[in-house]
Amino acid sequence: MPEKYVTTLTIASDLQQARRLEDSLLQEVGRFGYSESAVFAIKLALEEAINNAIRHGNHSDPHKHVTVRVELDVAVMTISVADEGPGFDPGGVPDPTADENLEKPSGRGIMLMRAYMDDVHYNQRGNEICMCKRNA
Repeated sequence: MPEKYVTTLTIASDLQQARRLEDSLLQEVGRFGYSESAVFAIKLALEEAINNAIRHGNHSDPHKHVTVRVELDVAVMTISVADEGPGFDPGGVPDPTADENLEKPSGRGIMLMRAYMDDVHYNQRGNEICMCKRNA
């Protein structure tokens, strides 16, 4: 088993490239013996973060890029996803569980990432998310 996996990957704002990147990273997670529940959480959060970067951050502009940085060992995985967009205020996203927002599609991804990952935070500009998942 490898001691540590560290990489930085950049893709165009393209969902097919995103899927290939996600599959590749999940193979690495498997090599480190993460639990089934941890792999599920990482898959969900990674997919959501990259989709948000492509769709909301880069507005699906194929000339803009998404950069994913990963540090992975047997104990913890840290994932950073950055887009080239202007950023946003994550605190300004309405609570998707509030009665008035139940029919609105926005905000659920952020809620899921926070629920499934052990730590989630954004940079000051709001165009980069950093998430950690401990192997439990």
